[in-house]
Amino acid sequence: MQIIQTVLALALTLGILVTLHEYGHFWVARRFGVKVLRFSVGFGKPLFSWYDRHGTEYAVAAIPLGGYVKMLDEREGPVPEELRDQAFTSKPPSQRIAIAAAGPIANFLFAILAYWVLSVVGVTTVAPVVGEVAQGSVAERAGLESGMEIHAVDGHRVTSWRDVNMRLLERAGEYGQVSLEISRDGSRGTVAGPLDGWRLSDDTPNPLAEFGISPWRPDVPAVLGEVTADGRANAAGLQGGDRILAVDGEPVPDWFALVEHIRNAPEQTLELTIERSGDELNVPVTPASRTLEDGQVVGFVGAGVSAVNWPDELLREVRYGPLAAIPNAVNETWADTRLTLVAIKKMVTGLLSPTNLSGPITIARVAEASVSSGFEDFVRFLAYLSVSLGVLNLLPVPVLDGGHIVYYTIEAIRRKPLSEQAQAFGLRIGMALILTLMVFALYNDLMRL
Repeated sequence: MQIIQTVLALALTLGILVTLHEYGHFWVARRFGVKVLRFSVGFGKPLFSWYDRHGTEYAVAAIPLGGYVKMLDEREGPVPEELRDQAFTSKPPSQRIAIAAAGPIANFLFAILAYWVLSVVGVTTVAPVVGEVAQGSVAERAGLESGMEIHAVDGHRVTSWRDVNMRLLERAGEYGQVSLEISRDGSRGTVAGPLDGWRLSDDTPNPLAEFGISPWRPDVPAVLGEVTADGRANAAGLQGGDRILAVDGEPVPDWFALVEHIRNAPEQTLELTIERSGDELNVPVTPASRTLEDGQVVGFVGAGVSAVNWPDELLREVRYGPLAAIPNAVNETWADTRLTLVAIKKMVTGLLSPTNLSGPITIARVAEASVSSGFEDFVRFLAYLSVSLGVLNLLPVPVLDGGHIVYYTIEAIRRKPLSEQAQAFGLRIGMALILTLMVFALYNDLMRL
C-alpha cells in the first residue's frame, strides 16, 4: 500500500509540473503559428490519447518521468510546402528562443502563483527560537544562546526554521562573518561571528545542526495518542490518553525515554506503570520485534505520541492581502531560485557533496510525505520543485531548453545556424552529461534506501 501511495504521489507531482512546463512551450508555439503534432505527458506508449480540431494529439504515456511537445520540424523529416510556414525551423531565432524559454518561465509563474495562494490563505509557522547551542560551533562563536529568537540572517528577514535553513545553506563553505538579528526577553540586538569555511556533511546535510543550533521544542510527555488495533499496546490493554509513569520501576521523564525502553526490548515483557483517569495501574506489555534497514532489531508496540501544543507566543501567523502577497510570492520564488543556483555552484566547487543529488525515488518519497502532511506542505514542495525544474532546464546544456536557447542566440548573432556537425556534437555531449547525472541521481536514491 505504501509503494502504491508513493508511486501515485510521484505521478501526481510530476504530472502537474511536466504539464505546466510543456504547456508553456505549447502555448507560445501556437501563438507563433507553429503546428504542434503531439503534446505528451509521460514517455513511452500512450495509455490514451485524443485529437483537437488543429490535429494536435494529446497523450498520457506510461512512464511518468517527463513529457514533450512535438512540433512540425524540417529536421525530423520532409515538410509539405503548404505547411512549411508552420514548421518550427521556419520561425526566426527570436521566436524559437521564446518557445524554448516558455517552459521554464511557466514553472516560475506557477511557483509565484503557489506562493501567492499560500500568502493569501496564510500559514502558521513556529518561531525560530534557539534550544541548545553546540560547544565549539559556528553558532557559539557567533554569540547565539539558548532562548534567543532569530529574526534575520545577514539582513534577510526570517520567520521560520525553514527560512533560517535556507539562509545558512547559502553560506556553507564560506569565510567572513555571519550576522544574526536576535531577540530575548523583549530586547533586540545583533550577534555575529566568523564562519571559518564551515562545511555541510557529505550525505544528509543539516545546516542547523552543523551550524550548531538545536531548535527549541516543547516537552513531550509520555502520553499515548493513537493505539493501533493490531499492535501489542492494544493487546495489552493500553489506551490513548494513558500517561506512562515508569518502566520496570524506572521513572520515565518524557516520550523519548519511553521509546528508548521499548526499542531496546524486542520480545521482552516490560512492566509499565501508567496513570489513567487519576488511577495508577501496572500493565505488562511485550514489544514486537522489527528489523531496520541497517539490520538492527528493535521493539515496537504500535502506539503514537499524544499531540503536543506549542505555546501561543511561539506561533507566528504569516498572511498577506491579495496585492501585498504578489511581491512576497515573487521574493519566495527568487529565494528558491537563488538556493538552487547556490546548491549547483557548491556541488561544482565541492562545498556540497554530489551525494545530495536526488532522483525520482527521492522525489517520490518526499512527494508522498508532503501529500500526507497536508495542503501547505504539498503546495510548497510543488513550488520549490517547479523552480528547480525551471532553473535546471535553463542551464546552457545541449538537450535542455537552455542549450537550445544558446544555439538560437548564436544563430541570431551569426545570422546563420551552427553547422549540423557542431549541433550533433553538442547533442552527444549534452546527452552524455544528462544520462550521467540521471544514473548518479538514481544511484544516490538506491543508496538512501
